[in-house]
Amino acid sequence: MMQIATIVIVLGALYLIARRIDVRLVLIVAGVALASLVGTPTKILDAFQSALGKGDVIGPICSAMGYAFVLRITGCDKDLVRLLVQPMRRAAWALVPGGVAIGFLTNMAITSQTAAAAAVGPILVPLMIAAGYAPLAAAATLLIGCSIGGNLFNPGEPDIVAVKAATGVNVADIIAVASVPTLLACGVAVVVLLILIRRRRLWMPTPEHEPQQSTGDDPAPNVVRGLLAPLPVILLLVLQPRFALVPVVQQIWPNGIAVSAIMVVCTGLVILATAPGLRSLARHASMVSVEFFSGMGYAFTNVISVIIAATCFLAGLDAVGAIKAVSSAIAANQGLSHVLSPLSTAILAVVSGSGTAPSLAFSQAVLPSIVEMGSTGVAVALGVAGAIGASIGRTTSPVSAVMHFTSSLTNVPVPDLVRFVWLPLAAALVSAMLYGLVFL
Repeated sequence: MMQIATIVIVLGALYLIARRIDVRLVLIVAGVALASLVGTPTKILDAFQSALGKGDVIGPICSAMGYAFVLRITGCDKDLVRLLVQPMRRAAWALVPGGVAIGFLTNMAITSQTAAAAAVGPILVPLMIAAGYAPLAAAATLLIGCSIGGNLFNPGEPDIVAVKAATGVNVADIIAVASVPTLLACGVAVVVLLILIRRRRLWMPTPEHEPQQSTGDDPAPNVVRGLLAPLPVILLLVLQPRFALVPVVQQIWPNGIAVSAIMVVCTGLVILATAPGLRSLARHASMVSVEFFSGMGYAFTNVISVIIAATCFLAGLDAVGAIKAVSSAIAANQGLSHVLSPLSTAILAVVSGSGTAPSLAFSQAVLPSIVEMGSTGVAVALGVAGAIGASIGRTTSPVSAVMHFTSSLTNVPVPDLVRFVWLPLAAALVSAMLYGLVFL
C-alpha cells in the first residue's frame, strides 16, 4: 500500500505540473503528502529551513543571474551577439551552425534561456530571413542554440551547482566532464537540423537576399564590452588552483576563488568599462548595483525557490524510502544508468517545461547515495547526463518559456516549431546516451 500511495502521489504531482499548476506549490504539497504516509510531515519544514541556508548553492546562482542582469542593462550582451554575428554577414550558408553557436555562447554568459534568446533573436532572426531562410528555420536555430546546454558551462548554473553540492567535486572539474557530451549533443542537433532545412527547402538564397552590412540601426559591436559577457567563465577556468597562474589569488583562495566573488569583481569591471564618464560614474555605478541585486532577487524567486521546493519533495521521497531504492537500483546497473539519467530528466522537462527542476531533483535525490558508495566519478557523470537530458527536454517542451518566446518573436506557431525541432533534439539525446554507454 505504501508503494502504491507513493506512485499515486508522484504521478499526481506530474499531472498537476503538466496542467501548469505552480511547480513549487506542487512539489512542496507532494513532499508533505509523502512524509505524512510515514507520520513525519514536519520533516518537510526542516528541509525547507535547511535549503534556505545553503550559501554554496544560493551564492553562485544568485550572483550569476545578477551579472546577467548587469550585462543586459549595460548592453554588453548585445555587443557580444553583434561581435559573434559580424563575421557571418557575408556567409549565409554559415548562419545555421553559426547561429546555434552564437546562442550557445550567449547562454554561457546568460544562463536564462529566454533572456539569451531575447539578446540573440532580434539580431539573428532578421539576418537569417534576409539571407533567404524561412522563419521556421530561423526559429529552430535560435531555439536550439539558446537552450541546448550552453548554460552548463557557466559556474553559476543551478544544474552545475547542484552536482557540486551533491558530490563535493570542484565546479571547474564538473564543467570539464560536461564539455564533451554537451558539445557532442549540440553538434548532432546542428547536423540533423541542417539536413531537415535542406530537405524541406527552408533556405532559398537569391542575390536580393544577401545579408547586409551593419546600419545605423545595428551599430558595430564594442569588442571590450562584448568580451565582458564571457569573462566570468574565462576567469573561473584560468584561476583554477591546479594551474597556479596567479599566485596571489591562490594564496587568498587556496581551494579556488568563489563563483560569487568572480561575479562581483566582473560587475565592477563592467561598471568601469561602460561608464559614460567620470562625472556620471557614481550614478552609473548606482544603476548597475541596483540591477545586480535585482538579478539576485530574480534568481531567488525563480530558481532558488524551485530548489527549495524540490528539496521538500525529495525529503518526502526519502521519508518513504524511495530515494534509497532508486539509488541502489542505479548503482547496481551503472551501464543502464547512463541511459536512464538523461532520458528520465528529458521526459520530466518536456512535461514541466523546466530544465532546472528535473535536473536538480535528480542530482539531489540520486547522486549523494552514489557518492557514499565510493563512486564519485560516476555520480558526476550521471549528474551531467541528467542536466544534458533536462536541457534537451526543455528545448523540446511545448510549454517552456523559451519555446513560447521564440514562437512569438518569429511568428512560428508552437506546434509547428515543436514538430520541426523534435528530431534534431531526439538525436542529440541519443548521442548523450551513447556517449555515457561507450566512454563512461
